[in-house]
Amino acid sequence: MDIAKNIESIKAEFTSDVTLVAVSKTKPIQDLMEAYEAGQRIFGENKIQEMTNKWEALPKDIEWHMVGHVQTNKVKYMAPYVKMIHAVHKMKLLKEINKQAKKENRVIDCLLQMKIAEEDSKYGMTKEEIIEFLADEQLKNYTNVKLRGLMGMATFTDDKEQIKREFTLLKNLYEQLKSSHNFDVLSMGMTGDYKIAIEQGSSMIRIGSKIFGARD
Repeated sequence: MDIAKNIESIKAEFTSDVTLVAVSKTKPIQDLMEAYEAGQRIFGENKIQEMTNKWEALPKDIEWHMVGHVQTNKVKYMAPYVKMIHAVHKMKLLKEINKQAKKENRVIDCLLQMKIAEEDSKYGMTKEEIIEFLADEQLKNYTNVKLRGLMGMATFTDDKEQIKREFTLLKNLYEQLKSSHNFDVLSMGMTGDYKIAIEQGSSMIRIGSKIFGARD
């Protein structure tokens, strides 16, 4: 597995205004170092304990993104270092992120997760819930979090038209909210569907197996 070559070939497919998050969950430190040496500085993990171990072991100029579902009681473990949390799906979670970021004297970037997929296993808010969330007065008090935009995961299917429709839903809501909320990140697209996501306007893609090989 030539990790450096994989990163290079993926980056050749899009312009510099798309950010690549290398999803390194379950992968050993040496694989991350290989990606790091190839110039990759943004890594995504879905388990806080694993991410913390890697943060402790790896160079400190790495930007860590939490891309998985977050349990409120685990936020404190990543608050000292996490750069962005991709999957905020309720106010209680944002409140806890703010509280823990404040203790660390930091501001943590967050994305609101919209449920665009048909699968029940995917988390996220509806369009209406996101609009309601952003209208909540208590957001003004959360000065240690910065809402940067939206994130969503499409249905795991071979139906490209369906994936396109789901990404378009997310993109349309992003465009609707962008200027009034100073959004600058639309995170959608993974190994199987990132090309469609980029066509639909994604500014951040999360790629794992196409960089590091299939997970065990």
